Amino acid sequence: MKTLKIAIQKSGRLNEKSVELLKNCGLNFENYKSSLISPVSNFPLEILFLRDDDIPEYVQDGIADLGIVGENVICETEVDVAYLQRLGFGKCSLKLAVPNQANYQSLSDLNGKAIATSYPSILKKFLADNNIQSEIRTISGSVEISPGLGLSDAICDLVSTGGTLKSNGLKAFGDVLHSEAVLIGRKGEENDPLIIELIQRIQSVLRAKETKYVVLNVEKAHLDEIKALLPGIKSPTVVPLAEEGWVAVHTVIPEKDFWGKISQLKAAGAQGIVVMPIEKIII
Repeated sequence: MKTLKIAIQKSGRLNEKSVELLKNCGLNFENYKSSLISPVSNFPLEILFLRDDDIPEYVQDGIADLGIVGENVICETEVDVAYLQRLGFGKCSLKLAVPNQANYQSLSDLNGKAIATSYPSILKKFLADNNIQSEIRTISGSVEISPGLGLSDAICDLVSTGGTLKSNGLKAFGDVLHSEAVLIGRKGEENDPLIIELIQRIQSVLRAKETKYVVLNVEKAHLDEIKALLPGIKSPTVVPLAEEGWVAVHTVIPEKDFWGKISQLKAAGAQGIVVMPIEKIII
């Protein structure tokens, strides 16, 4: 039987979440810190632990069938791969930032200025798209200190919370790219049965994280109003209670709508609301 290979980050901000996702898919493996390859014991899959910069090219060249990597890395390496599933973690933004004292009002103020970055390919395309003529200075690390050292007038770097910018006397000036972790594959291999099965497992885990399982009691007289608030996956499950005239309603609520829905349910007559996490949802 064919064995798939999936490449994930060996260390860094995406490693822990990638390992957690794969384990939640029911895959049994060891996260070896000293090994580049970890076999999965209950699925035809091997996990390759690599530098994130190498993952897109490994997938493009067929060394790995799949990869989990930040979208910023995919864009910077300019590889030709298939986006199979956005994963919802590792979210960050590639931003332009300038010194706090800089009096820049628009992107055009960057004309003729030097911008330091670890993402020259992305920045070059962004500047071209916005008709900005700037000098790009490629720096492999500690980009945020370059204005203070007189190496650049601005920077283009990944920002999660903005704390690093603030501590270095910088302020965000514009968004270049929004990024998150993505499952990628080699183009033309998207219909491989093993790949489809693995994607289905991943999607079931992601759906579960986005929803809550809710059980509530309500008088039958208010059931239609409750049902209108809770469509469920197809429709709510309604079960008669021992007490005459009452039913229990089982359904799921999207995480993003949770507290608003709870308030609406209580106003509509719901009582004894029980909320539980969901491990997986398979459609």
